[in-house]
Amino acid sequence: MSKSALILVDIQNDYFEDGRWPVDKMPEVAANAARLLAHARDRGQTVFHVRHEFLSDDAPFFRPGTPGAEIHSAVAPKQGEAVILKHRPNSFHNTSLHQDLKTAGITDVVICGAMSQMCIDATARAAADFGFGVTVVEDACGAKEQTFREQAVAAPQVHAAFMAALNGSYARVLSTEPFLAESE
Repeated sequence: MSKSALILVDIQNDYFEDGRWPVDKMPEVAANAARLLAHARDRGQTVFHVRHEFLSDDAPFFRPGTPGAEIHSAVAPKQGEAVILKHRPNSFHNTSLHQDLKTAGITDVVICGAMSQMCIDATARAAADFGFGVTVVEDACGAKEQTFREQAVAAPQVHAAFMAALNGSYARVLSTEPFLAESE
């Protein structure tokens, strides 16, 4: 029998409109993540909140000790829920996350948060490489526009490209409604 955990990645203040690095549709992303969080809490599932801080006060966002680096109130941790501090996109890199999941007997992870093209992608791939069953809830993930070789790529296209690449080989990618419906 599988045992599932919810991993909320980098739903932090700097990614919202008043923050230092706004991500497309972050209020909607956070609202869907909050629904996943309530669902996990109602079922007594293990929850991990992951937050990113850069190691420099000169970082463009997620500066150590700033309000922007704090987890957004929409998905604030409750007492007893683990908060993992990371310094790289991969939530497993130099953190206790892998060991914490193993210790809790977790076999499957549900991942949401930001940014789709960085921390969600890196965390989902690492989780799959560690042998976990991985579900990414795509409308509870947010992306930021990118530029490559002077070509602007809009956030929805960045998001779609990364979700398409993850789907099937590294993760099962669903939206919030179907995920919650199948979890009833």
